[in-house]
Amino acid sequence: MEKKDLLKETIQHIDNKKYYSTSLIDAMRGMSFTSRDTARAADILTMMCREKDCTNILTLAGSTSAAGCMQVYVDMVRNKMIDVVVSTGASIIDMDLFEALGFKHYVGTKENVIPDTTLRELYIDRIYDTFIDEEELQACDNATFELANMLEARPYSSREFIYELGKWLHNGRAVKKDSLIQTCYECGVPIFVPAFSDCSAGFGIGKHQWERAKEGKPYLSIDSVADFVELTKIKMAAPQTGLFMVGGGTPKNFAQDTVVCAEILGHEVPMHKYAIQITVADVRDGACSSSTLLEAGSWGKVDDKLQQMVYAEGTTVIPAIASYVYHNNAWQEREYKNWQKIFAK
Repeated sequence: MEKKDLLKETIQHIDNKKYYSTSLIDAMRGMSFTSRDTARAADILTMMCREKDCTNILTLAGSTSAAGCMQVYVDMVRNKMIDVVVSTGASIIDMDLFEALGFKHYVGTKENVIPDTTLRELYIDRIYDTFIDEEELQACDNATFELANMLEARPYSSREFIYELGKWLHNGRAVKKDSLIQTCYECGVPIFVPAFSDCSAGFGIGKHQWERAKEGKPYLSIDSVADFVELTKIKMAAPQTGLFMVGGGTPKNFAQDTVVCAEILGHEVPMHKYAIQITVADVRDGACSSSTLLEAGSWGKVDDKLQQMVYAEGTTVIPAIASYVYHNNAWQEREYKNWQKIFAK
């Protein structure tokens, strides 16, 4: 078995502009269980988009970007449904930047079909039933290393570094022109990655620091506290906020905690008015990133009136929800918030 035998069929990112989920969501509204929850989530996202002064925050954890939802998130930004992104490093760097550089994710197999030891020998990484060429993935390490060497040696927030990465792609380095990073750069949508070292950017910037330190030169670093303060500045400036959360993890808590951070900084802000979380995690052992949305209300983070937990694997419901909002034109009268501008020097 050779690598080329396994890396043949590419993952196809779904384009929710090309199909209509309206009748499906409308029918699900009269059903029960996850169907009704999904329909209500679509209704809440529609409300978020129709409230023009509401800043909508997309949080990403897990691997839905690699699994076929990447174009959904790009279109949500391009069509003004999303004003801020908070994500894991994997979704932004190892999946989105990876494809921006011209590489692909491949249809793979689940565990025990092909031994993972065999995949390792072939330098193929597995995400459940998706394959990635590890040799190609290292291009993300090299890209962040190259950019770090180009920038001034000082602390950066992840938002600031990713903005520079979007500019780098926009100015001719992109093979795929509509990556999430580049689209957010062009639309003024800031991207925050609060655990930025936990991805290829950590490898690339780590190499940058290692080599600069050996040469006795100053180096670039990432300031995660600056991320927190910057996102809280957006929360303090926005009249209302809504959360569309895929998975949980650090992005979920990071976005929710801005309410508490603002209070600590001496500013009274409203709880997040809207909140949707799509997850398969159970709350009983803390796996649901520690809490349901209702529990988050006890911390003063999320209002209890317009929130919805959807217990589903993301790729099964996200395209339908986003398609419903797109085809119901809830976004058309919105304007780009361009929160990036508040950080301009």
